[in-house]
Amino acid sequence: MTDSAATASPLLPSLLEAGGIATEYHGQTAVRHFGDPSAEYGAAAESTAVFDRSHRARLVISGRSPGQMLNGVLTGRMPGLPSTEGEVVSGVGTYHAVLTPKGKMISDLWAYRLGDSDTESYLIDVPVAGLAGLLQHFRRFLPPRFAAVNDVSARTASISVVGPDAIAAVTRLALGLRLEPAALEATQEGAWFATGSPSSGDGASLAGLVVTRTEEVWPDAWTVYGPVDAVRALWAALVADGATPAGLGVWATLRVEAGRPAFGTDMDETTIPPEAGIVERAIDQTKGCYTGQEVIVRIRDRGHVNRHLCVLELGDVPAPGKGAELLATDGSGKVVGQLTSVVQSPKVEGVLVMAYVRRGVSEVLSGDRTVSVPS
Repeated sequence: MTDSAATASPLLPSLLEAGGIATEYHGQTAVRHFGDPSAEYGAAAESTAVFDRSHRARLVISGRSPGQMLNGVLTGRMPGLPSTEGEVVSGVGTYHAVLTPKGKMISDLWAYRLGDSDTESYLIDVPVAGLAGLLQHFRRFLPPRFAAVNDVSARTASISVVGPDAIAAVTRLALGLRLEPAALEATQEGAWFATGSPSSGDGASLAGLVVTRTEEVWPDAWTVYGPVDAVRALWAALVADGATPAGLGVWATLRVEAGRPAFGTDMDETTIPPEAGIVERAIDQTKGCYTGQEVIVRIRDRGHVNRHLCVLELGDVPAPGKGAELLATDGSGKVVGQLTSVVQSPKVEGVLVMAYVRRGVSEVLSGDRTVSVPS
């Protein structure tokens, strides 16, 4: 197992040459915007925007029985064997948390089974904020002779194509028109497609482009994984075709508008999945044992968590800082919540935040404004 030494997206030079403004994100250098965030948002909402997602880490798990080993670590349903129809290989990835024995999150991630029945391998897409803890956890719980972990982050890249025209763009430029856009429209989140086998012969890396559906943001969106050169060429082709390059700032706005928490921002090593509202997506309540299961089942069957993650509309006000406190409305000054993500949202024409709020609280004070809390 090798840790990624990369501190920047492999696509960063191309992004900076295109006018990208660099920023730091969990120790990585990434692009915040390309000079006009309003235009980037408009493209994502109305046509096509392309976002670099390569600051996230990509692992490939292969070996004698990687699925069996991962099943005891990941909280969700393991992805099934891909199918092949003509030149197109397809499957469905699944979303997971990885937990400590006390039910605290080490990271969240997406898992995609890429290998066939003879060469079983899994692509793991993990936020950079969770990478170090996840690799440490894998060292403890994945025996190398059964599940070899290869960090392929430096050799691969990923981009997300977002907007009403995104599906047509990825069908044409990433899949070579081997599928009609209509074939992708009805698919669920995590569905993926590739032209030919996406994994290398030994199953330890990526050999081609993998197009996956994501709902991390609210416009129609597709994330593409692949070798660096292939993804760089796709990014350039998309931009030449009229897609607008966009950065982390607009992605964060679209994500909060979609109500999706991000690990390292809205979730961390102190979070239990029920607090973050990800149980339905991340937990398979029917599977056998996984680390942290006892805590999740006990909360499900016998109790509740004391706080929950909410999306709150603060209105047309100056944006408060991340970490700002929310107070009780009874004048006591009691802290009943805390902000995790804060964006200026064109969709609601005001400040939109994600915040942890104590259970049972229906209204909070943000500054001098009373804000309703969704139940």
